[in-house]
Amino acid sequence: MSATSVLPPSPLGLFPGQPRPRLYDALVEVMRVRHYSRRTEQAYVHWIRRFILFHRPRHPRELSETDANRFLTHLAVDRRVSASTQNQALAAILFLYEKVLEQPLDRIEGVVRARKPKRLPVVLTRDETRRVLNELEGVHRIIGLLLYGSGLRLLEALRLRVKDVDFARRELTVRQGKGDKDRRTMLASTVEDGLQRQIEISRAFHEADLQRGFGGVELPHAFQRKSPGAAFEFRWKYVFPAGGISSDPRSGVRRRHHLHESSVSKAIRAAAKRCDITKRVTAHTFRHSFATHLIEAGYDIRTVQELLGHSDIRTTMIYTHVLNKGGHGVRSPADFDDFLSE
Repeated sequence: MSATSVLPPSPLGLFPGQPRPRLYDALVEVMRVRHYSRRTEQAYVHWIRRFILFHRPRHPRELSETDANRFLTHLAVDRRVSASTQNQALAAILFLYEKVLEQPLDRIEGVVRARKPKRLPVVLTRDETRRVLNELEGVHRIIGLLLYGSGLRLLEALRLRVKDVDFARRELTVRQGKGDKDRRTMLASTVEDGLQRQIEISRAFHEADLQRGFGGVELPHAFQRKSPGAAFEFRWKYVFPAGGISSDPRSGVRRRHHLHESSVSKAIRAAAKRCDITKRVTAHTFRHSFATHLIEAGYDIRTVQELLGHSDIRTTMIYTHVLNKGGHGVRSPADFDDFLSE
């Protein structure tokens, strides 16, 4: 099956009722050869579609750096997108010209840049974390304990495979994390029993799927061609399998994927609401709390950086600004002895 044979018609949304534009086919083929994630693929298609519509009816080959500048400035000034969104649009345009059209743009200058606000991450106290986790049940509680106890991103937890859990070393191996990087992090003892039970649930799904002819699982990159039989080995199965069989949007193959992130996100929001916590609590809040609580406990920031998988220490340093000490540990003059009695 070719890379584009299962793609929906007119995915760029430009030519309703007509065959897919050749530009789209070329774009998707180049991204899949480079093993871009499905989310990156969707984002790049979205922004290239927006770029083409903005300059319609001219073809991208007829456009220049000035036209890219106009589009990016439009996003910042008229659409008021965030800095990260504008950067993603720029990356998609540069990819189109450099990798697909093979006519790289010169330096794009003079773009009105979207402002990048300085935001502090939302962090729960240890008591708040405990209360929210205690409100979670079943598989959602196990996932929540992994997010907080190991500092995982939500998709990193959901994509965890049986072979990457090492109970003997109390260690997890995160494969293809953000930036397509692998890393190792600790496995908290509090989640071990629940995780072992969850793996047995995954085994039961695996054996039932084999009997029904749906025993395969998605494998990373070219490993599917190198070792196709591995897709039917239990060690490659997801620790948190979905409840049903679905069709892979890229290949069309029917198999069991991992649990969808939306169900976990909804469960965490509901748990925080039941705890009457006014902070905006998401799955990622547990990762922020993991880092902050480790630094509070005196662990070296380089160690925390490695556990989180940050490339730049400055990314990890933001957690030093949200330590639960108030004013960076400085004692307020309003708290001095006998202040109110003077």
